[in-house]
Amino acid sequence: MPLAASPLTLDSGLALAASLPIARRRSRLAPAALAAVLVAACGVPDRPGGLAPPLAQPALEMLEPDTLRSLRVGDGVFYWYAWSAKGPWAIHMVSADLSRCDVSLAVVPALADGGAARTRRRVSEMSPPPEVVGVAAVNGDFFTPGGRPLGAESTGSAWQWTGRPVFAWRRDGGAWIGAQDEGAGTGSGGDVGMLRGHRPTEPERPGRRVPRPGSDGWQVLGGYPVLLDADQPAVAGVAAARPEFGALRHPRTGIGVDADAERLWMVVVDGRQEPRSAGMTLPELAELMASLGADHALNLDGGGSSTMLLRGRVANRPSDAAGERPVANSLWLAQDRSACTGQVSRRGPRRGTAEVPAEPEPSLASGG
Repeated sequence: MPLAASPLTLDSGLALAASLPIARRRSRLAPAALAAVLVAACGVPDRPGGLAPPLAQPALEMLEPDTLRSLRVGDGVFYWYAWSAKGPWAIHMVSADLSRCDVSLAVVPALADGGAARTRRRVSEMSPPPEVVGVAAVNGDFFTPGGRPLGAESTGSAWQWTGRPVFAWRRDGGAWIGAQDEGAGTGSGGDVGMLRGHRPTEPERPGRRVPRPGSDGWQVLGGYPVLLDADQPAVAGVAAARPEFGALRHPRTGIGVDADAERLWMVVVDGRQEPRSAGMTLPELAELMASLGADHALNLDGGGSSTMLLRGRVANRPSDAAGERPVANSLWLAQDRSACTGQVSRRGPRRGTAEVPAEPEPSLASGG
């Protein structure tokens, strides 16, 4: 069943577990005071109480946030909201520890009732498989008016292959971001093609065949363009060739992988809502992904499609006047404890998931 989707309005009303205002550029904290604040915010990621670790210093330096709030939304899964007058930007960021046996990803297509035909649905009207608990989600690939994604898609039961860049994940296969081999097709079984991109969790190697959907567990999502390729920005050519798409600021959705930390990043930047948030260019989004620590990153559909859900509720402010835009597919971050039978996380035992505390609406007097 679709999840209820009353807005969380994380930037204007979420009951957050932690709230960390950051001094404006014109009135910086003294270094000693800033260090004390960051130390106070740091701690064991899964400790009860919901505090997330601080953002990486390069991200703080890039954004110079006036407001920064954080929340633990699941085991090894954390959320940050940043508002910066520098853009202005309103940014929603989720990270997940991919080394945990209970963290999984699912590509969810928008299907008509009965599940046979493609359509378009709001992200909040989609849901991951019933055996997993969805804790966060973002919109997925660009799409046709009828709801067919422009890029690749493998959901475990069906596949489409188009030759555009992809994000791919399998529980025992790690995460990939990169290009596909040339070719196209659709189906409900059989080999679905080759990934010749990068699997950040292993040394680089040539193309790898993506096994049969379903039985082999691959989740594949298309996007365009690749933002980061082995730490290097990869969007200058797109921004120059298509300035209306890449060089202008728009709402954006992106996904990145931090190879060293085995960490996934899902990012939504609100836009077309000045003076609250202007959005980002593709080079700015690539810079943000790199500052968070991602080695590889992919741009997903943006504009009015850009949506982030936390625990089934809309976290950001979509730019369309009607709210969420119906889209072709979505990417879900989920907790699947059944996968941990007889296992523990590579970084320690699993811990219980804290509930979102009911606290008063935070003040946004700074303009966020």
